[in-house]
Amino acid sequence: MKKILALHTGGTISMSASNDTVKTNEQNPLLDSQFINKNIDLVNEVILNKPSEHITPDDMLIIKKRVKKALDNNECDGIVITHGTDTLEETAYFLDLTIENKIPVVLTGAMRSSNELGSDGVYNFQSAILTAASDEASDKGVLVVMNDEIHTARFVTKTHTTNVDTFRTPTFGPLGIVYKRDIRFFQALVNQHVCDIDHLEKGVYLIKAYAGIPKEIFEIINRPGTKGIVIEGLGAGNLPVEVVEPIQALIDNDITVVMVSRCYNGLAEPIYDYVGGGIDLERMGVVFCQGLNGQKARIKLQVAVSAGMNSKDIAKYMHDAVS
Repeated sequence: MKKILALHTGGTISMSASNDTVKTNEQNPLLDSQFINKNIDLVNEVILNKPSEHITPDDMLIIKKRVKKALDNNECDGIVITHGTDTLEETAYFLDLTIENKIPVVLTGAMRSSNELGSDGVYNFQSAILTAASDEASDKGVLVVMNDEIHTARFVTKTHTTNVDTFRTPTFGPLGIVYKRDIRFFQALVNQHVCDIDHLEKGVYLIKAYAGIPKEIFEIINRPGTKGIVIEGLGAGNLPVEVVEPIQALIDNDITVVMVSRCYNGLAEPIYDYVGGGIDLERMGVVFCQGLNGQKARIKLQVAVSAGMNSKDIAKYMHDAVS
């Protein structure tokens, strides 16, 4: 028999709808849901009760420490974490970066609250439990299970504001599928370095580039408390010429500047050799991070800073999504 620990943190999956509004419940309705599988012993534990917009990196650290405790004490064979969908991908990736890959850790949520017509919460919860209990889910990193698909936390993202099929993995696709009676994986995942941090440094920011972005944004953020910046650049990783000089000033102050693309698909890479082009930015010292979106690259940079890495190690760590 597999023992699965379910850690509940709140979100739509635990909420109820009334008069066209959705509100938080004091009592999580999932605790009363019936999971019928004689081969699985399910243990529920509520550790937070927050909408995911209220989840902070400090909350992610609380979740990480509870997961680590369960791993260290051999409490279970797999872990399911229920979470609101708005920041689910960030919490999932934070855990993927900081938790050793010993047993399956699976995050899930819902796009429709517990009492809405067509609610997907209980179904996703049960799918996540089945995935966490699967032997094949080991060595896959932290997983996200929604709408019958199994995604790696590393690349999955929320793509629609309300659709139940919102979680997708652009460029690479899902790792596996949840069938009625089976869990099947079709891809493997390259292992990455785990940073077992016990605290979080602040001062790591995310900026989205756009046509005409003023240099003042980068000048204002160039201050003693700033430790790192991720930029969602244009195209493959390019910027307007006006912001090149203030970005160089950030780098000169030993502030790590990381480049990802604001594009939905593809990788950031230095291609264009002119002022503000990717090759010019790389020469300046901008670090290109391939395969991550802006919010995940910011999480990874914050983990790197919190782990006490020096500038050279951070650049190496950030360059590739699987480093």
